[in-house]
Order: sequence, then C-alpha cells, then structure tokens
Amino acid sequence: MSLFDDDFYSTKRTKQREPVWRPKRSGGFAGFTERRRNVALIAGVGGALSMLLLVGLVSGLGQKESHSDAIAIPAAVANAETRPMNINDSVVAATEKIKPAVVSVISSKKDDKGQESGIGIGSGVIFSRNGDKVRIVTNSHVVENGNQFEIVNFQGEHRKATLVGRDRITDLAVLEADGKDIKVIAEFGDSETLRAGEMAIAVGNPLGLGFSPTVTQGIISSPKRTIPVSLSREGTDYDWEMDVIQTDAAINQGNSGGPLVNIDGKVIGINSMKISDTGVEGLGFAIPINSAKPIIDNLITDHKVKRPLMGVSTQELQAFKGTDVLKLPADVKTGVIVFEVSGPSKEAGLKPQDVIVLLDDRKIDSTITLRKYLYNEKHIGDKVNVTYYRGGKKMNAVVTLVEATDK
Repeated sequence: MSLFDDDFYSTKRTKQREPVWRPKRSGGFAGFTERRRNVALIAGVGGALSMLLLVGLVSGLGQKESHSDAIAIPAAVANAETRPMNINDSVVAATEKIKPAVVSVISSKKDDKGQESGIGIGSGVIFSRNGDKVRIVTNSHVVENGNQFEIVNFQGEHRKATLVGRDRITDLAVLEADGKDIKVIAEFGDSETLRAGEMAIAVGNPLGLGFSPTVTQGIISSPKRTIPVSLSREGTDYDWEMDVIQTDAAINQGNSGGPLVNIDGKVIGINSMKISDTGVEGLGFAIPINSAKPIIDNLITDHKVKRPLMGVSTQELQAFKGTDVLKLPADVKTGVIVFEVSGPSKEAGLKPQDVIVLLDDRKIDSTITLRKYLYNEKHIGDKVNVTYYRGGKKMNAVVTLVEATDK
C-alpha cells in the first residue's frame, strides 16, 4: 500500500476468450458472495497530473453558529445585499460553506508490535454530531486496508478516528472523531432533483495532504448512470453495478470519499470513482447522497449493512461454450449456472450445475441481476421461489433467505 493508496473502480474490461464449460465439483460452505472469481476492478490514474485550480480559500470557521449543527455563513453570502452575485461568487460561497467540513482520511495498518506496514490517504466529509463526537462519511475502499485512522482538517490539525462501519458493496464507510471546536457540519442536499448541466463542485485532497484542500468545478454530466464494478478487485469480470452521478469536475487519487456539492454548498454525492484510460477525460462518478443516506444510517446503527443470503455461487450461462452437457431446452439461452451451494439453497435441494432462470417472477440472466434482486427487493427471512433446470428438466424450489455473514 503506497502513500497514495486510493485506487478507483474502473469500467475498463480486458478482452478475453469465451471460456469453455467444464463442470465443477461443489466446494465447502459458500454463499454467492463467497466465490473468489478473478475480477478486474482497480485502474491506476494514468497520464500526467494537471495542476488543479484552488478556489475560495477563505474559511468559514471564524463565524459563530446558531446551534450545534449550524453551517457557517460565508462572507460572499453575507454581503449578497451589497453587490450582485455572479457564478464565480456562487462557487466561492459554496466552497466556503463546505470546505471546513472536508477532511483528509489517513488509513494506516500496524501490526501487534506497532510497526506500520502501509498507509493510504483519501477524503471525507463531516456530516453529523454524536454527543462530543463528529461523524465522517468516506469511501469503504479508503479505509478497508487499515486498522488505525486519523482525520486532518483544512488547517492541518490531526485527530484520531475510529471506524463505525463500512460496506464494500456501496463503497461507503463512517468514521467517528473528537468534535471539540468543530463548528461546521456539512448539509446534505437532494440528489433526486439533479439535472444534467447543473453546476457541480468536487472538494477533496488529491495526492495527499500537500494538496489539501482542492476544489474543482464542473457540471453534472448525467444525474444517474449505472456503472459495472468488481467487488473483489481481482480479475476481468464485473459482479455488481452502482448507480452513480457522472460529473466532469476533476477527481483524482485522494479525492475518494470527498463531497460533490451543488451551487448551494450542499452535498449531493460522495466522490468514489473515475474512468482512467488513454484519451479519456472528465469521467468522474459520485455515489448519490439520497442512495448513501440509508446506508450511512445502517452503518451507524448496525456497523454494517444487513443483506439476505441465498447460498449459491453462480456464473452466467451465456459466458460459456460447450454447455450441451447441461441438456437445456433449445429456447433457454440465458440464466446462471450454479457452481457451489450452501446454507438455505442446499437445504432447499439445489445442486451444482443447476441453471437458475427465475427468482419469483423475475428473469435472472446474470449474477448481477440475481444479487440486485435479492439485495434491493428481498429481506432476511423472505422466501424466494427458484425456477431452475437440472438435466434438462424444469424444477422449482423455495429458498428461505438468511442473513449474509461478514466477509
């Protein structure tokens, strides 16, 4: 792990030959999230790094708040009655409003002897209070390799932090730190009302503390974009999809976890990823704040996101050649092949080499579709009707979903 260990998700797929179907024997206890497939995820940020324009370095910390969670009122807003505000003034005002709530997040890993084996730096934003503590939201990938954490404010002050919880699937994490003398708490906006072309401002700490904080300005390129990602970060296939905000505001290594804000200085997204490839510019992505809110609440309450587990490890039928051995009807072209069975699916009678085509009345044509149906529309304890083929015969099973264990 390097000083700037803040790898972004990538949608770049490596070309590969279509695999040949080879039946696989069932392994030990494994759910569909347990299979370790080689999946490509991490893309380094290539090319020469451009100098980023620093906007609005006037702090709002010196202003008195009206209550514990008050937002500092920037000077540009206070003086609005004496002069008209143009777009540049609005960007400065939004920057002054959010900047005191933006922090660097330092994640380090130390062994039992106190020896440090790695350090990574990302960004975060202070969003609420908990007694004499403040809570910070950042990306899961910023903190996942660490066991000790610090936050650093825009004045360079270090504070130790503890990990409240993180969720790998949504790439969100919550930290908690001493809130003494912290006056500014970021305000969440509404990502559901965003429109393409609106102003967007990214605030964070690219390349570490030497560039803290940095402000970049752009627009909302698309208020909702679905991006395929990999959860395991090891290979060439995608196994999840994220709904994100696309922006052309510059986002670089170290920006991960920082806020994307609107012209009012309200947080509309958490910067998470970019596409890095030759000839690609201005393709950054943020987790919509409306999607992040329930995840943040779960991390605070349960220290994790509780999700249902079916207990199968699968791959797409259409990804293989030579599947005649499965004896499927000619009209069955899509589905997922079961490789490993455990827990509730094993109890329901599913076996390796079964081909799942339906969950309830939902067509299942990929592992991503299966997961999204379970995670987004089912709950722990729910029953799901599974339609599958075995040896060419159409069959059904009822699986009772259980809680997925931490990986």
